[in-house]
Amino acid sequence: MRPAVPANLPVGWVPRSATTGVCVTVRIGNCSGFYGDRLAAMREMLTGGDLDYLTGDYLAELTMLILARDRAKDADRGYAKTFLRQLEESLGLALDKRVKIVANAGGLNPGGLAAAVRALAERLGLTVNVAHVEGDDLVARANELGLGNPLAANAYLGAWGIVDCLNDGADVVVTGRVTDASVIVGPAAAHFGWGRTDYDALAGAVAAGHVIECGAQATGGNYAFFTEVPDLRHPGFPLAEIAADGSSVITKHPGTGGQVSVGTVTAQLLYEIGGARYANPDVTLRVDSLKLSQDGDDRVRISGVKGEAPPPTYKVSLNSIGGFRNATTFVLTGLDIEAKAQLVRDQLEGALKVKPAELEWTLARTDHPDADTEEAASALLHCVVRDPDPNNVGRHFSSAAVELALASYPGFTATAPPGDGQVYGVFTPGYVDATQVPHVAVHADGTRTDIAPATETLELSTVPEPPLPEPLPAGPTRRAPLGLIAGARSGDKGGSANVGVWVRTDEQWRWLVHTLTVDNLRQLLPEAAELPVTRHVLPNLKAVNFVIEGILGQGVAYQARFDPQAKGLGEWLRSRHLDIPEELIG
Repeated sequence: MRPAVPANLPVGWVPRSATTGVCVTVRIGNCSGFYGDRLAAMREMLTGGDLDYLTGDYLAELTMLILARDRAKDADRGYAKTFLRQLEESLGLALDKRVKIVANAGGLNPGGLAAAVRALAERLGLTVNVAHVEGDDLVARANELGLGNPLAANAYLGAWGIVDCLNDGADVVVTGRVTDASVIVGPAAAHFGWGRTDYDALAGAVAAGHVIECGAQATGGNYAFFTEVPDLRHPGFPLAEIAADGSSVITKHPGTGGQVSVGTVTAQLLYEIGGARYANPDVTLRVDSLKLSQDGDDRVRISGVKGEAPPPTYKVSLNSIGGFRNATTFVLTGLDIEAKAQLVRDQLEGALKVKPAELEWTLARTDHPDADTEEAASALLHCVVRDPDPNNVGRHFSSAAVELALASYPGFTATAPPGDGQVYGVFTPGYVDATQVPHVAVHADGTRTDIAPATETLELSTVPEPPLPEPLPAGPTRRAPLGLIAGARSGDKGGSANVGVWVRTDEQWRWLVHTLTVDNLRQLLPEAAELPVTRHVLPNLKAVNFVIEGILGQGVAYQARFDPQAKGLGEWLRSRHLDIPEELIG
């Protein structure tokens, strides 16, 4: 039973145990979902209401490549510089409010960022205890570990280094590549004194962390039913009130824009996951165990979470330089679009004295018949080339395209002037035995604590599909977009992508789970027709999650498709038409 809350208490009041004085819940806010997120969010979170901890996630697969290239130019770089800009106006406020800050902004150089934070504090006249976590950087040992020779190789560490730093009194903890949820799990575990095998509690914190680590995506950002969200012009950032048993309430500061609902939380839980088991270095979250319930305005409770021992291996983010890339787009207007496209293809390929290693053509039929504007009458023919040799995709390619201007199809227009090829990156996941990865907490006085890996592990395995509900009885249907009744959230998983689809009523669920099969998904998304697709059923969320392997080629930086991070893949699926029972549409 939840403790009784007296009336007329200030916003953000948190109950404490009468016997221990420890907060019954710990309030952990997040102020960054990626490197480039809203700069003002740190200050907004500190001034908007009470917090115990403020976290930030700055790292993504593409970000690690960006930071690796920064570090290659200057060994003192390799961390998220915007974190320092945020601290410059917010560090004193955080210290005054006794809010501890935990962020993975250290990227490839957490020690360098920790030193920079200390220098900033000294310049501001502040006394601050800054610690950092390192050990994830495996690039020097990559070949020895069977990971090849990448530009960057970073293992996804867990939360226990953060816990050690916080227990030693750190005000600010910066890390390198930890899992996104770990910056939230660490403060919760330190606050409640959880042990390494408190799996249900740890899994609950992973669930809460996964929801809030992408910032405003939990408060209505990128939400399928965004028209239902009030004041989305400037959504607030989310926070989690985590209890000692790992259950949590997802909410936001009062008076901020956006919305926290069962729908927004469901969407974020489905973001960039695989099956019912969501592995972290400290615990494997059973996504199929958790339950969501509305707990008041802008409050969603996550309960019933179960956890299992973590897997014996750590995932490793491997980023390499794949070669050089160039591209141009031809605008084809009016009639005979297919013939115009074939002509320019034949001309350009014939003009290339050296054919690039990869040459891809994509015709986007964005044209409309009898269009009332020239743009609406035009299609786009994209040509992308890649090669290990920059000369084969540089001016040799782009100049050949421009030279066709007066000798090709009628209305010739191209969007790119002659230019050199640009470096592109390749992401691949790797896996190493956890015992081969150092995990070190480095305290403000320079002392170092080695963090041991989990002693109890469990190999990941697929959860069998649960029993399905009875299908809806046959009745009248209407040809309509799936998105009339279903939400979706999609994202990148290396070269693969996931698309999570959910509905909001039991009757809609009975229809969705029997209708949206792998075969039907392939029909609705022809780009996936020849690719391996796996479906995972999550009844508690009224959701199915699809993992589409290889749709993103060799990762985001490779830019294999129009939407290289698959962020719009779910919205494309929602726009596809199929026969929906009329009773579900309303």
